[in-house]
Amino acid sequence: MAALSHSPESVCILRLSAIGDCCHTLPVVRTLQAAWPQTRFTWIIGTVEASLLGDIPGIEFLVFDKKRKQVGDWTFREAMRGRRFDLLLHMQASWRANGLAWQVPARAKLGFDRRRARDGQWLFTNRHVAPKPRCHVMEGLFGFAEACGVKERVLRWDIPLADEHREFARRHIADGTPALLISPCSSQRARNFRNWSAQRYAEVARHAMERHGMRVILTGARTELEAQYGREISALCKDRVANLVGQTSLKQLLALIQRARAVLCPDSGPAHMAGTVGTPVIGLYASSNPARTGPIDPRWTVDVYPEAVRAEFGKPVEEVRWGQRVRDPEVMERIAVDAVTGKLDALLA
Repeated sequence: MAALSHSPESVCILRLSAIGDCCHTLPVVRTLQAAWPQTRFTWIIGTVEASLLGDIPGIEFLVFDKKRKQVGDWTFREAMRGRRFDLLLHMQASWRANGLAWQVPARAKLGFDRRRARDGQWLFTNRHVAPKPRCHVMEGLFGFAEACGVKERVLRWDIPLADEHREFARRHIADGTPALLISPCSSQRARNFRNWSAQRYAEVARHAMERHGMRVILTGARTELEAQYGREISALCKDRVANLVGQTSLKQLLALIQRARAVLCPDSGPAHMAGTVGTPVIGLYASSNPARTGPIDPRWTVDVYPEAVRAEFGKPVEEVRWGQRVRDPEVMERIAVDAVTGKLDALLA
C-alpha cells in the first residue's frame, strides 16, 4: 500500500481479541493518533477485551458480542448504517473478523500480506501490508502503521485505571511489599499444552516467600480449571498465598500487576498486560515460540521451545513453520523449577 498523502478523517480498527493481541494493537493505535491528531478512530473490539480497554479516551469503541453476534442492541449491519470510513485496518485474520470487515463501509481496507492473511483474509481487503516473516506479533501489527507511511513509533499504552482499581490493588499489595503475582493458566483451549503443573508453581511460590520474603498472589479467570489450580497451589503452600482466582476484573488485575514486582505465567493475556505497565514477566514457554508471542521484554523468559521443537519434529526452530506449536500434553514439564527460581533470583538481585 502506498503511504497516505494526507491524514484520513476517520479510521476503523478491527481487532476483536484476544487480550494479548489487543494489548499489542494499542501502541499501533497510539502511534497513529500521534501522527494524525485530527483523525477520528473507531475500534471494533470483543466484549472481554473492551472491559480492559474500552474506556480509553479519544477512541470510539464498538463492542461486538461474539455470542449474540451484535453491537449493543443492534446487528452489526445496523451499527454500520450511515457510517463511512476512509480506512479500515483489518488487523485480525479470522473468518469471524472477515465477516465484519465485509460489512464495514471503507474506501480502503488494509489487511495482512498474502502469506499471513489466514482464513481468506486477503479476499476481504484491497490493500496489504508489506511481508514481515518470522516476527513478533506486535512487530507485525506495526506493519499497518508503516503501510500508512507512519514510521516513528509511540510505545505508549496508558490504559485507564480508576481510583477504586488502584485501591483494590493496594489492599492486597501494601506499599513497599514485594509481590509475585502468579497467573498459572492459559486459555481453556490451550490448557493441555501451555499450563505448568500446580506442584511446580507451588515450589516457586514457596521459594519466593521463604528466600525473598515476597507476598504471593494467585489470579485467574472464573473457570473450574483455574479454580482447581488456585486450590491446589494454596494447599501445597499451606494457604500462605493469597488466592484471588476468579475474584478480579481485568482492571483490578491490571492494577495488581502494576503494583507487583514480577508476574509469573505461561503464554497468556497477563504476560502482555504486564508489558503495558512495565512489570517484569517470567514467562514460561515450551509449546509456543516466545520470539513470536512472548513478553515485550524477553529478559526473564524461560524458553525451552527450541528443545521441544527438536524433540517433537526432529528439526531446529528455523526449519519449522513460524508460529508452529508443540501440542504435547507433557511439553511444559520440560521447564524445570530451578530455571524459574533462577530467573526470579536474577530479577530481584
